[in-house]
Amino acid sequence: MNSGKSNVRPFRIIGKPRVRVDALSKVTGQTLFADDIKLPRMLHCKLLRSTVPHAAIEKIDVARASNHPGVHLVLTGKDFPIEYGILPVSQDERPLCRDKVRFVGDPVAAVIARDEQTASAALALIEITYQSLPTIASVDEALLPTEAPLQDYAEEHNIHRRLSYSFGDVDEALEEADHVFEDTFFYEGNTHMAMEQHASVASADPDGRVTLWSSTQCPHYVHRALAKALEMPAAHIRVIACPNGGGFGGKTDPFNHEIVVSKASLLLGRPVKICLTREEVFFCHRGRHQVTMKFRTGVNNDGKLTGMHLQTLLDGGAYGSYGIASTFYTAALQPTTYHLPRYSFDACRVFTNKPPCGPKRGHGTPQPRFGQEVQLDKIAEKLQMDPAQLRLGMVAEPDSLTCNYLKIGTIGLKQCIDSVVKKSDWKNKYHNLPSGKGVGIACGAYMSGAGTAIYWNKMPHSGVQIKLDRSGAVTVYCGATDVGQGSDDVLVSLVTEVLGIETIDIKCVTGDTDLTPVDLGSYSSRVTLMMGNAAIQAAERARDLIANAVADKLEITADHIGFADRLVFDVEDPTRHMSFQEAVVCAEEKHGTLVTAGSYAPPKSAGKYPGGGVGPSPTYSYTAAVAEVEVDEKTGVVEVSRIYIAHDIGRSLNPVQVEGQVIGGVYMGIGEALMEETTSRRLSPRLSNALLHDNPSMLDYKTLTMHDMPEVLVDIIEDPDPNGPFGAKEVGQGPLLPIMPAVANAIFDAVGVRIDEVPITPAKVLKALEMKAAGREGRVGPRAFPAIDWPQAMFVLPPAEGGDGKASNKPERKRAAKMHAMDKVEEQTTDTVKPS
Repeated sequence: MNSGKSNVRPFRIIGKPRVRVDALSKVTGQTLFADDIKLPRMLHCKLLRSTVPHAAIEKIDVARASNHPGVHLVLTGKDFPIEYGILPVSQDERPLCRDKVRFVGDPVAAVIARDEQTASAALALIEITYQSLPTIASVDEALLPTEAPLQDYAEEHNIHRRLSYSFGDVDEALEEADHVFEDTFFYEGNTHMAMEQHASVASADPDGRVTLWSSTQCPHYVHRALAKALEMPAAHIRVIACPNGGGFGGKTDPFNHEIVVSKASLLLGRPVKICLTREEVFFCHRGRHQVTMKFRTGVNNDGKLTGMHLQTLLDGGAYGSYGIASTFYTAALQPTTYHLPRYSFDACRVFTNKPPCGPKRGHGTPQPRFGQEVQLDKIAEKLQMDPAQLRLGMVAEPDSLTCNYLKIGTIGLKQCIDSVVKKSDWKNKYHNLPSGKGVGIACGAYMSGAGTAIYWNKMPHSGVQIKLDRSGAVTVYCGATDVGQGSDDVLVSLVTEVLGIETIDIKCVTGDTDLTPVDLGSYSSRVTLMMGNAAIQAAERARDLIANAVADKLEITADHIGFADRLVFDVEDPTRHMSFQEAVVCAEEKHGTLVTAGSYAPPKSAGKYPGGGVGPSPTYSYTAAVAEVEVDEKTGVVEVSRIYIAHDIGRSLNPVQVEGQVIGGVYMGIGEALMEETTSRRLSPRLSNALLHDNPSMLDYKTLTMHDMPEVLVDIIEDPDPNGPFGAKEVGQGPLLPIMPAVANAIFDAVGVRIDEVPITPAKVLKALEMKAAGREGRVGPRAFPAIDWPQAMFVLPPAEGGDGKASNKPERKRAAKMHAMDKVEEQTTDTVKPS
């Protein structure tokens, strides 16, 4: 730190008389004027990032940078001894790398200076000596033995985690099926491309507290990470989540820059700001995992599934992030869409020297959804069945328990399929359009909030407080964060519905760890359901206090009190009423200051096996989509001309917002289907042999423009779910899921070739067409799934076979469970047999 520099700047009112500040004069005992007040000047932070993909840090020399004019502080890994992470099982990140870097872009040092330009100039003065380590560039390399694993806590070599589960005897189910289909798919990783970059400002108080303003989706988890990494009491840290321009999962992790600026502000006693460049956002990443998948699915001649075995392999990048959860999600939700009697899955995540992957819209589920829905199209083709009819015949039942113990509530998937079939004129178009034009159908399901908290505990997942003022003003407090999805509007609307007032009457305070009760964050499409239920509970408690007081005034019982149009009235005689403001005064006279609270925790999971906490949700949303495409057989260019989509929302709280979320999911889905990909390349050995991000800019990373966006016809299917606020379910992520496979299936209908991987680029389409013209299978996609040494599967007997939700790896337990199930079935059969 340059100690000789002033930390303050004068605050001057130019060209005006001097104004006395009486409040400060009283505190200081001196006569102060406005132009005497001096405010701390904000400083700016820039991060120095690794230029090599994997290396030990031998030496960092910051002397020249520290002495550079305008530099106030230089930080390195030695200033941050504590690791952090989003999951308790993967606390593997440091704000600045201390001993080793793991990808090009890993932050190594930070400069805090008077402005960004000075900080950037000082970064170039830092000298780092690296000792190169082997670079892991692919999942195949990550599976090989190594003497230099990326993470010490890896299961083996660079294998982060392997999972293996069997819900029933899947081998038997496949043996008994009329047909067994085996297909391998590949889903390239991609990133969120939120319009707004990451940015944070930290400001320390003189008493040693610190406040962080940040573009985060999860202020609660940032708060936890700061307390750990800074070794401070959580009560001395305040995190304020600013309204930000999109997140899509990319702002759900706690990030190194948030911790760095907080530490710097504490050391300097001045506000410190950082705004990442677009390239740095690509380095932060946490985007969609690259996943290779293999499906073995048994199906009978009538189109009913008998069993499925799914294998997935994820490229996780350099750190854990949400990786364990992501690995489960590539498999756990498959049985929620169609009736699947038996199911097994193996999933593996590996570390590579790339930016870390994490959650992106749909978190882990779009990849296997793509594979399953394309395979169902192949199954329909083989069985000579209409793909829509095939799906209608296997839709999961409402109020049922899947083979892996996920509780399904209401399910409007049949109505969704019927809607898109009718509106797209599917029956007349499928297999009947001219060559080069086609239609494809696909479905999906997604959770309305994760049923298990990241840190397991018995506390609520969301809390809401309501303060009613005698003026009639209502203030609602909640820790949820609006990241563009409209959660603030939902919060206010639910309270107005209960209290009978208007949205303009309510002030909303959200995403502030000092002022608001905890909400776990904007992820897993959880906010509407969890925050919404908490808000309704708090509002109903406030309503009851008011109704009780007004009932006394009107000399009637509280159950005869109604709320509407800013009035509180006798429902039997509405002319006997008072204004809402008068009613609040009445209630305050009786009860004192009016503050109520509501909270929500989801129901417990039916699965009692280890890992059963990933996948359960209070309810699931469902979506069906038909894509209409045109394929240029000379160039391979695919144009999506129209999307028909129906989404089971439960109940639509705000139809305009719901439709906007659906269209946003379609936009992102088409981008992933046709062009978006996060890839890496190696520089030549004469340069550095470094593994570089292939396209870390908006110029090189291709996304849909407004000219590429097709017409989208949205149908909102309403079937209120009792677990949702007024019956509502999620809409933020589910509508994305069927888009990619619907496009792939439409391409097959148009030109008769299969592209079993995304993105579906013109080059891949041309290659498949050339193969078809040469008399070979017109298909582009992986030919084999890598060999992996899987652990023994954890066996769980499905509920339909008498299972209790518990698991065992012991073969004798598996045999005993099967025998018990057979005995149970035999008893039921015996009981129902009528004497001849």
